[in-house]
This record gives sequence, C-alpha cells and structure tokens, in this order.
Amino acid sequence: MATKGNTQLHKGIPATKDAFVVLVVTEWNSHIVKKLEAGAKKIFKAAGVNTTTLTVPGAVEIAFAVKQHYTHSKRMPDAYIVFGTVIQGDTPHFDYVCQSVTDGVTHLNLSLECPVIFGVLTVNTEEQAIERIGGKHGHKGEEAAITALKMIALNRKLIK
Repeated sequence: MATKGNTQLHKGIPATKDAFVVLVVTEWNSHIVKKLEAGAKKIFKAAGVNTTTLTVPGAVEIAFAVKQHYTHSKRMPDAYIVFGTVIQGDTPHFDYVCQSVTDGVTHLNLSLECPVIFGVLTVNTEEQAIERIGGKHGHKGEEAAITALKMIALNRKLIK
C-alpha cells in the first residue's frame, strides 16, 4: 500500500451495514495514528458499519490486544484493523518492531476466523507518514477500511 497503485480499491465496495469492526490503535505517533483511525471511521460511517477502538502503547502490543479481544469478547467482530506508525530511527529497533508486528498480524490472519487488516505505517520519516494520511500517497486509513469491507464480504461468502 505504498503508492496509489491499486486503482480498483474504491470500486465495488460491498454493502456490509451489519458489520462490526474493531480498530486497534497505538499511542506512539498518535498525531498520525488518529488520522488513520479518522479516515477509517469516515468510510465505516458512510457504509453503516459499527466500530469500537482499543488503544495499545505501541505496535508490538497490537497482536496481543487483537488475540485477547477475539478470545474474550462477547461480540465477535467481522474484522480488525490495526493502526500504528513506526518511524525509522538510528538503531535497529525499527527493524525488530516492524518484523514483530508484521509476523504478529500474519499469525492472526492464519489463526482467527476473521481478517486482520494491516494498517501500520512503516516509514523512514514523519513526512512519509504524513504523505499517507491524505497526501500524495492517498489515505491509508480509508484504504484499510475499504480493504476490511471487501474482506468481510469475501469471508462471509467463503463460510456460507
């Protein structure tokens, strides 16, 4: 999702008015993450989708929050979207965090009965993150919401 290369994304958005989506957002870089979340909520409001938000300290904690919510929630979601922003620093910490959150979301997608949409920005600079919340690279929060709607529809079709 680094460019506006998916010209088909906004086409054929399925109706999922009864859907419920859990957004998991990080506190780190909250000024960017809140805009990702707002973009997703805008799409969901237009689609009549209910959401709730869980907040975690950082990206590494995302997978735990999703798994715990899925295991203990009384209302099963149709999808999760995880939002965070990891910005390259001077140490290898960036690589470890990015790998950890990517592996965690991949594992969740293979083990849960609903999709987990990856909305974590992994960028070299804050400017690159800003370009992805409504700048020249589109709005990755909105794109994640559209992806969730499409995956909910696909999942419903597959489990019929």
